[in-house]
Amino acid sequence: MPTKGGKIKSSTQEYLEIAEIKGDTVLMRDGTMRSILMVSSVNFALKSEDEQNAVIANYVSFLNNINFTIQIVIQSRELNIDNYLETLKQKEKEQTNELLKIQMQDYIKYISELISIGKIMSKRFYLLVPYNPMTEKHRGFFRSLLDAFKPAFLIKMKEEKFIKYRQQLDKRVELVKNSLAAMGLMAVQLDTQSIIELFYNTYNPVASKHQTLADVKQLRINE
Repeated sequence: MPTKGGKIKSSTQEYLEIAEIKGDTVLMRDGTMRSILMVSSVNFALKSEDEQNAVIANYVSFLNNINFTIQIVIQSRELNIDNYLETLKQKEKEQTNELLKIQMQDYIKYISELISIGKIMSKRFYLLVPYNPMTEKHRGFFRSLLDAFKPAFLIKMKEEKFIKYRQQLDKRVELVKNSLAAMGLMAVQLDTQSIIELFYNTYNPVASKHQTLADVKQLRINE
C-alpha cells in the first residue's frame, strides 16, 4: 500500500502465515512446521482392475495409518516453452544432415502451431506434512492471546529446538513417502530454495515469468 510520499506502507509478507523458511522447512507464525513433498502422478485409468484395486487399498491403508492431518495441493500452470523452442532452433542451425534439419523444422512448426491453438498446461502435485510442537491442550488463553499479537519476526525458534522438532517432522515425512511408494508414487521433499521458489511463483505468477530468484546460498544478508 503506497503512501503519499511513494513509500510502501505494508507488504504482502505481513499478511502471510509464514514466519520463516529454513532447513527445508516452513515455520508458521503460530509455531507449527511444514514439510512440502512434490509427488509424481499415476495414470489410474490405464491400469488393470486388479492394479486399480491395489492402489485404492494402499490409499485407504495410508489414510488409516497416519494420525495427523495432511494437505494435498494440485497446481496448474501455463507451460512456458519459449526456451525449448529457442534451443530447437539453435540445434536446427547446427544440424548438418539435411533430412534431419527438415524434420526438425517440421517439428518446430508443429509445436508453434500447437501453442497458437491453446495454452499448454502443466500440473504439479504437492503434499504438505505438518508438525505442531505444542498441542492445543497445553495452550492457555493468555498464551493464545499473546501469539495472536506476536509479529512474525519475533517468532525465532532456537536452533536446538528446531533440530529436535525437525526430527519428529522427518519421521512423518518418511512415513508418508513410504506409503506413497506402496501406491507407485514417488515423492521428493523440497529443499529451502525450491520452497522459496514455489511460494514466489505462486504469489507472483506474472513477475516470476520474467524475473527468476537468485540462489539463496548466494544471497548476502545484512544483520
